[in-house]
Amino acid sequence: MDKIIGIDEAGRGPVIGPMVMAGVLISEDKQDDLRKIGVKDSKLLTAKKREELYNQIVKMAEKIAIVIISPKEIDEAVESQTLNLNWLEAIKTAELINAAEPDRAYIDCPSNNIEAYRNYLKKLLRKDVKLIVEHKADFKYSTSAAASIIAKVTRDREITKIQKRFKDPMGSGYPADPVTVEFLKKHWKEDQGIYRKSWETYKELERNSSQKTLI
Repeated sequence: MDKIIGIDEAGRGPVIGPMVMAGVLISEDKQDDLRKIGVKDSKLLTAKKREELYNQIVKMAEKIAIVIISPKEIDEAVESQTLNLNWLEAIKTAELINAAEPDRAYIDCPSNNIEAYRNYLKKLLRKDVKLIVEHKADFKYSTSAAASIIAKVTRDREITKIQKRFKDPMGSGYPADPVTVEFLKKHWKEDQGIYRKSWETYKELERNSSQKTLI
């Protein structure tokens, strides 16, 4: 029976906090069991339901692999001449696959060019693994959906840790969140390793601050 892994991320877009990637390794015959307990893409579930499923997935999986990618590492990739966020995600995906040693992997592809992403990823693997690389894999495959739940719950827990450092509400950490915008305006200069400084949202605050200083 093949060992299969689903891989997904949470927190690719926020200006605050890490991106989390997770891999869930199960035996092929357990895919239906994931569906039966209600596993689906994490965005379709409430926070409470994700927590419940997180514990069930951990019990069912043969292995759970998690990578927490810091804002600093994300900034370095975004501002690199040779890397970008997609390639960084491929590198971390390869780490998860190499750690779990599956026969087959279901991967939610962040790139518009699926073939280029698959080829880049394949070169990073230590063994031959069948790669199913698709957009919206977390909607299509229960293993990828399970990984999306593990990643989302892990990131939410990381955000909770960060929030405890501040009295002001931080919001979701996404640039479109008005609470996050207000938080950034007040705290962006407090460098605690939580901000993605390569994000336009953060850079705009830096520019505005510089302009005020020059006036």
